[in-house]
Amino acid sequence: MVAVIHSGSSLREALNYNENKVKRGVAECIDAGYFIKNAEDLSYRDKYSRLQKLMDLNARTKVNTLHISLNFAAEDKLDKALLRQIAGAYLDKIGFASQPYLVYEHRDAGHRHVHILTTNIRADGTAINLHNIGRTRSEAARKQIEIEFSLVRAEERKRQAFELKPATLSVLQYGKAETKQAISGVLQSVIKDYNYTSLAELNAVLSQYNVYADPGAEGSRVKKGEGLLFRVLDGQGRSIGVPIKASDFHFKPTLKSLQSRFAAGRIARERHAIRLRNTIDKVVSAGRFQDLKGLQEGLKPEGIALVLRMSKTGPVYGLTYVDHRTKSVFNGSDLGKAYSAKAVQQALASPNSNSSKVIVQRLAPHGPVTSDDQSVFQSLGGISSEGKQETDELLNSLFNSSSGDQSVPWQLRKPRRRRGR
Repeated sequence: MVAVIHSGSSLREALNYNENKVKRGVAECIDAGYFIKNAEDLSYRDKYSRLQKLMDLNARTKVNTLHISLNFAAEDKLDKALLRQIAGAYLDKIGFASQPYLVYEHRDAGHRHVHILTTNIRADGTAINLHNIGRTRSEAARKQIEIEFSLVRAEERKRQAFELKPATLSVLQYGKAETKQAISGVLQSVIKDYNYTSLAELNAVLSQYNVYADPGAEGSRVKKGEGLLFRVLDGQGRSIGVPIKASDFHFKPTLKSLQSRFAAGRIARERHAIRLRNTIDKVVSAGRFQDLKGLQEGLKPEGIALVLRMSKTGPVYGLTYVDHRTKSVFNGSDLGKAYSAKAVQQALASPNSNSSKVIVQRLAPHGPVTSDDQSVFQSLGGISSEGKQETDELLNSLFNSSSGDQSVPWQLRKPRRRRGR
């Protein structure tokens, strides 16, 4: 089971999301916990007013709506009665016992899932703390429920073959879903989960799902107001349909509001830079790629999307690496000069001369070169057996510290300590 939690301040929008699916025949309200009437007897007004009355008891708490989806594996055989039990047990375990809630079963995806709508405002007006609820409470509740109801464990899914596309997202296809609803689902997952430092890097991730964040033309109201227009892209990256303003979404993903995400992403992604460099190096050293398209395909099995930044005239001027496993985004130049568009294209065009330079740069901080390092260096650099001795001497002179201090100027030598009598 996988639990996805969204907290917000718009009860009406969350309720409309589920009720609209009920009207379209792809969802059903199967439970209403702590309501006077049964779920099938409740009107829209009944559902809204019950939760809104609690929210009115605490006007200071702005984030007062919890919208949760519980997702199950195809192997889990669950009827409505079991879904109701699981939803109630989950809420109890995350600290929402006795809170009124609505449960909707959705049937518009390839897997069984339910949506739970509730509020964190109690009957006495106090608010249930939502800070870090996903990590501290939801994960523990999920694992307990998987055992109690004999569900397929989420960890077992993770051990299966890795897929580039996150399971909770799908590539948006224009005309196959309501545009606003589809874009909203992509944005809420990407904006919250990925580490990026600019709009360009965010767009590198969004492009994987056929979405583009447009800052607006120079002098436009969107540009001046630091808003954004979100567009659906076709398979060739061209905009189709009518764009949707950031202010039309309840979570308001404007350019101004994203500034804090840019700053946080700059810090959060750094610990993943080494993993990304090592993975790129491993892929490059394992295969001979003729061009950037080949490198793109080589990185996919590692969960890395290589996004090419191209000028209007055609040439590639930049590379962006999207690591779906660590949810981190890096421009090539931020990883190091060896991973920039110019350096990578040169290495692919003439691997014998450039791969060796990359290996030297990567090994230099790690101390003396071993025989294994030298063999790798030779295999990537195309060094002949005749030049092996000369290469060994060069590598040793580069990486091995010299003995003694004869070559060090006397001004830089450390003074010897005098021994006490």
